[in-house]
Parts: sequence; C-alpha cells; structure tokens
Amino acid sequence: MRTFRLAIPTLAVCVALSACGNSGAGDGTPTPTPTGAQPVTSQPTPDPSNPPSAVAPTPSAGPKMPKPGGPSTPPGVGATTLSGTVQSGVEPNCVLLDGYLLLGGPRDVLTPGVRVEVTGRVEPGMMTTCQQGTPFVVTAAHRS
Repeated sequence: MRTFRLAIPTLAVCVALSACGNSGAGDGTPTPTPTGAQPVTSQPTPDPSNPPSAVAPTPSAGPKMPKPGGPSTPPGVGATTLSGTVQSGVEPNCVLLDGYLLLGGPRDVLTPGVRVEVTGRVEPGMMTTCQQGTPFVVTAAHRS
C-alpha cells in the first residue's frame, strides 16, 4: 500500500513533465508564447536589396620591424622610448630593460649588457613564456 501511495504522485509528475515537453503543434512549428511572439530559432537572412552599411575591417600585417643597424623610425601614436642597459631574463632568449620584457626588435642590438634606446609600446595583457617583466613590443632599437 505504501508503494502505491508513492507511485501515484510520481506518475502524475512524469505525465505533467511530458506534457510540458510536447507543447508544439506536432508539425515542427513553434507555438506562440503568452505575449503572442514566436520564439527565435535562427538568425534572419540578410536582405540582398539592402546591404549592411558597415564595412568589415581588413586585417593588418602588424608593426614593421626595422632592419638591424638601420635608422630608427620616429615614435608613432602611443609609442614610448626607454633607455638603459639590457639584462638577461630567467628564461632563455628573454631580455629585460628596466622591468620591461623586450619583445621583437633587432636581437644583435638587444643583447645583455649593452646600453640601448628602444621605441615601442607597452602591452600589459600580452601572454609570454618569459615569466617576468611587463611586455614591451619593440619597433626600433639602437645602441646608445
């Protein structure tokens, strides 16, 4: 008798849930919501007679790196110039200048122990494998 008392409410819940899951018309068309709107199931197709006004941006090739030993370019918008002595990082091929991790630039100029002046931009969110310093993307460097 006790099993029968538990089976009746369980059966009622199963019937109610199955009825909720089958609320469509059966032919694949969604039923209207209480507000009368149809649920969105796919993105609208673009109208070929009305093209979008925004133009997709073209990818850039990134900053040009100067040739080793060549003249440095003047700093652009957002560029920063640092000077000091290059130091070795804890990882191989990682070099630092005043707490900044130098990325890119001419490696023959950016060697540990050399006094340099570098121009570039700080990229604090950039991920590196060097485990130290704030990333600084070098666009130009020369010995000072």
